[in-house]
Amino acid sequence: MNHIRTNVFMAAVVGIFLCATLVISGAEARELKISHQFTEADARNALAVEFGKRVEKQTNGELTFKVFPSSALFKAMAQYDAMAKGALDLSVFPLAYASGKIPELEITLMPCIIADVDQGMAWKNKEIGKRVAKICEEKGMKILIWLWYGGGIGSRGKPVVLPPDSKGLKFRAAGKFFEHLLNTQGASITSMASSEIYMALQTKVLDACMTSAESFVSYRLYEQLEYFNTPENYSVWYMGEPLVISTKTWASLTPGQQKIMETVGVELEKMSRDDAVAANKEVTRVFQEKNIKVHKMTKDEWQVWRKVAEETAWKRFAEEVPSGRELLDLATK
Repeated sequence: MNHIRTNVFMAAVVGIFLCATLVISGAEARELKISHQFTEADARNALAVEFGKRVEKQTNGELTFKVFPSSALFKAMAQYDAMAKGALDLSVFPLAYASGKIPELEITLMPCIIADVDQGMAWKNKEIGKRVAKICEEKGMKILIWLWYGGGIGSRGKPVVLPPDSKGLKFRAAGKFFEHLLNTQGASITSMASSEIYMALQTKVLDACMTSAESFVSYRLYEQLEYFNTPENYSVWYMGEPLVISTKTWASLTPGQQKIMETVGVELEKMSRDDAVAANKEVTRVFQEKNIKVHKMTKDEWQVWRKVAEETAWKRFAEEVPSGRELLDLATK
């Protein structure tokens, strides 16, 4: 009994000490929520977890994080509204998912707008990246870590190597202007989040899809596909999917906490870049192991897609979106 009383007394002392420490430092422990649509096995989840661990350590526990993968907290498309309202703190968020309310963000999912991961990562320090970051902040979310993922083209019935190959296929393209491009080539379009593709292929709602290399693996899409045009060398599909924070949450942090988040963001840029490059190679290996017929896009094939993109998607973006032409010009400098 004395032993139990001693343990209770010691626990109380420790609790009082911790509370006193927080009061003296002026800090209060606070948990922030990170939501995303990707599985726990996905590298984008690993990035979110690592960010949380590093910030928690550097703030001495003032900030803690809980990661909600697989749309467990918010559906993919609902995350922007949640951040804008302050109901969600952070997300690994495909920016184009907010394009219904911020059409300029379709520039981050424009066919053939970048050629590789490094070109996308370079946006951060170029005028195009600064413009995108400013648009995001004005609309309620701040970019902490730039992240670009390349994507492939999976299909059944026939391979999709060049744009005309999409004719007659029920396609998930992701992004209004990819949809427009494929529609001009004779494909019928069905829109959905990447987390819904597997079921759509299984139930024959889809014949083909574009999504990130990491999603092709983490969602096991090889179980439903016959052909795959891999992004290992060239890809027409790149998407900006940065780690972002609600500006409402950002404004509620102390200057010291903000600085730590920014510092950790810079520290993890190489991790995000290397993971994206590795994903483009890993998806080839996995699909070949699963006996899927894999095609590696050539530069000449990419140029064909680029020409079609300029004549269809780019043209429409310039005509329909405020500052569309200016954004295209900045992105293609």
